[in-house]
Amino acid sequence: MSVRSPRRPNLMRAAVLVALFASAAGVSGCAQIGDSVPSAFADPAKYDLYDCKQLETERKSLAARATDQEKLMAKAETGVGGTVVSEMVYRNELISIHSQQRLADQAWRANKCHESPPDSPAAAAPAAPTPAAKGPRAPRGLIH
Repeated sequence: MSVRSPRRPNLMRAAVLVALFASAAGVSGCAQIGDSVPSAFADPAKYDLYDCKQLETERKSLAARATDQEKLMAKAETGVGGTVVSEMVYRNELISIHSQQRLADQAWRANKCHESPPDSPAAAAPAAPTPAAKGPRAPRGLIH
């Protein structure tokens, strides 16, 4: 008959628990990075040569992309395991967009740009065509 030592299973459990805690600690450090690392996801000199008009267009485009990305994340989170999918698939892109927005805003302030005034509704809408006079028309080509 063989006698088993009860210490061996306890050592294995302890090793597994230590490995789980170590991996959790390592992953939690990544979660705290968040949006605080702009240079990792965007080129810091990208907007240095943009003028105010280009920056305005780019800022509007980035805001629209961020909104779309947030909508995609919210939609993904409604499904089973959606939070995990949302974080794995969409979070890095959203961080990249936010980093680009910060850099574009810095260039905006450095260039001392101002928002362009919105187009007036009268200038933006084309003039309505005047209705043609109703009634019989004279045939073309006949001289009276």
